[in-house]
Amino acid sequence: MRVAVCSLKVGAATLLLLAALPESIAARPRPEPPLIVGIETSAGLIKAQVAYRKAPITACNFLRYVRAGAFDGGAFFRTVRSDHVVGNPVPIDVIQVRTRAGEEEDLFGPIPLERSSVTGLGHVSGALSMARWGPDTATSSFSIVVKASPEMDFGGRRNKDGQGFAVFGQVIAGAPVLRAIHYGKAQGETLVPPVTIRRIAVLGSAPAMRDVRRTCPKLG
Repeated sequence: MRVAVCSLKVGAATLLLLAALPESIAARPRPEPPLIVGIETSAGLIKAQVAYRKAPITACNFLRYVRAGAFDGGAFFRTVRSDHVVGNPVPIDVIQVRTRAGEEEDLFGPIPLERSSVTGLGHVSGALSMARWGPDTATSSFSIVVKASPEMDFGGRRNKDGQGFAVFGQVIAGAPVLRAIHYGKAQGETLVPPVTIRRIAVLGSAPAMRDVRRTCPKLG
């Protein structure tokens, strides 16, 4: 009789465990399928992973410009170096991109600023970050951080408003290309000549694109 009772108790516990298991799995956040873009330049190829879940507003905005082909024929036109400060006394190390139509092309309107204090994405080496004038003014132009520039984070001094810039991705390949552009010939902060961007394209990832379309409904 004791054996039968013990078996019944174990069976009930097992059923409870099995019933709870699917719920615990469902509660876990789904892993983000990596979405990689290739930035093909006259200086070489850069690959970056887009943080479309952590910074959905900024990442989706970037991907809309990519899909529109706006960066194809654009350029890295600016280099900002901490060892050659021009204008702003707070040093950073970045290179900046403009679309084919120019630095301030505005196809989709300005976007809200996703602060680093909210996304948790900082301006480490290789970070992709939106350019802006004031909060909520970013459109198409973005920078890539070549050396860690924490003064661009929320609370940093690069902008007098202290709101920082919005990071939306991370370079995963092509660091030598970044450095070559960063130390290219320049007049002040203007690269002479600019480094041409042949195109920016998503490097085929069907699972990631399905996930992105859920995050970015306007992407189509």
